[in-house]
Amino acid sequence: MLEAGTMLLFCAVLFASVALGWSIIPALFVGVLLFMGYGLVRRCSLRAMASRAAGSVRSAGTVVVAFVLIGVLTSLWRASGTIAFIVAHSTAVIHAATVIPLSFLLCSAMSVLVGSSFASAATMGTICMSLGLSMQANPVMLGGAILAGVYVGDRCSPVSTSALLVKQLTHTNLFNTIARMLSTGAVPFVLSCVVYVAAAVVEWLCASGGSGFGAASAAATAGSAGSARAAVSTNASSITDIGGLFSSAFDLHWLTLVPALLVIVLALLRVDVRLLMLASIAASVAVCVGVQHMEWAELLRLLIFGYHAQNPQVAALLDGGGILSMLTVMATVCISSAYAGIFAETRMLARLQQVIEMLGHRIGACGATMITATCAAALACNQTLTIMITHQLCGGLYGDDESERSAQAIDLEDSAVVIAPLIPWSIAGAVPLATINAPTLSLAAATFLYLLPLSRMLASAVRRRSGFRTRHRSQNQNPGLAIPHRPKPMLHMFAHGFHPKSGD
Repeated sequence: MLEAGTMLLFCAVLFASVALGWSIIPALFVGVLLFMGYGLVRRCSLRAMASRAAGSVRSAGTVVVAFVLIGVLTSLWRASGTIAFIVAHSTAVIHAATVIPLSFLLCSAMSVLVGSSFASAATMGTICMSLGLSMQANPVMLGGAILAGVYVGDRCSPVSTSALLVKQLTHTNLFNTIARMLSTGAVPFVLSCVVYVAAAVVEWLCASGGSGFGAASAAATAGSAGSARAAVSTNASSITDIGGLFSSAFDLHWLTLVPALLVIVLALLRVDVRLLMLASIAASVAVCVGVQHMEWAELLRLLIFGYHAQNPQVAALLDGGGILSMLTVMATVCISSAYAGIFAETRMLARLQQVIEMLGHRIGACGATMITATCAAALACNQTLTIMITHQLCGGLYGDDESERSAQAIDLEDSAVVIAPLIPWSIAGAVPLATINAPTLSLAAATFLYLLPLSRMLASAVRRRSGFRTRHRSQNQNPGLAIPHRPKPMLHMFAHGFHPKSGD
């Protein structure tokens, strides 16, 4: 089948790019050529495909603007000392007996503020890993706690690129979706805390029992975990005094916290996310100039190229941000949006989406979305493309009304966003683990990332079973009202992909 061959060839190009450490952008451009070539073989007009692709890219303009603001905001938070202030004061509470659960909580809090898993891993994650290993913590559990934590906020922060992307794709209210994410994520979050507290207790018991904290960790993490400890231990002692390190580079005045407080307050007031970011950017500029005494020329430079510290130790923890840092994700969104138009014109995914609709009819829209997201994550090798592919393939499972779009938004957040980092070869998980020098086995300890989709699937199955029983009793009591089964309508397509017609 031509469709399958084209998709397999595209996946092979993506896998080769990831395996060789290349940027996936050229691979995505190859995908455009492959999918247009498929359309030409199917006798689709090149002009029509290009027009559909351009229209889809234009529709992504809003989220691209938001990504630019995020790049500016994260750069200014680094330069103003906001992140340094938060990290310096947060890590002061870390102790050997509580380092694992506290690493999860601190990385969760940092990711909620900055909205980026990569930035959270590079700052709070790196420090928690270094401090934890200097305290002889288990590298596997510690790495899993950090990885899970950095994706808590990547999923539900008002300045998260993934949350903004889902909002744009589903045309939903961001803060309503965040409220639902807090609800669906509460139990997995608490269970994750319980797991990490239990791991800390076990480590403490092993240490007090005479086997030694470090010996217990070494026995549990032989092989790759041991190499992770060696990689980080060389510089763990050099950054133990986080407060002193950041105080030498920044004036850690309480005013440096204002940009972060603005995000929290304005988010609670449900201010439009672009205005929220602009307000925090303005406050950060004022702190950079008034508190950190930064020159305007340097300030303008870091907006584009990101923050770069003169101190190598500070640079290892805080460098980054800027508009250029967002180019890859912006290009990924734009090119993937072009795919939507091409697929709509060529009907390339029609058969696959019909299969997914049939699956959704059997196990529910939530379960079908989870399965689709897992397959998409394994093939796409990154979070952004996983979200967009899952949204497009599962469009027929949801209706056009606000409640159905909201249901799809929360299903995407609880599947594609958190499943992508669990794929060992996906950059969504590989990059944070490499940043903190944690072993790949830490994926198994990132409990929040798999407890969340599992809990959603379980809840969906219980609701469907309960609904089936209710309908069955109603039909037995009123046999004349029994409605014969009708198959779900076939796929309907529109300019930006497939037009959802019916709910599940």
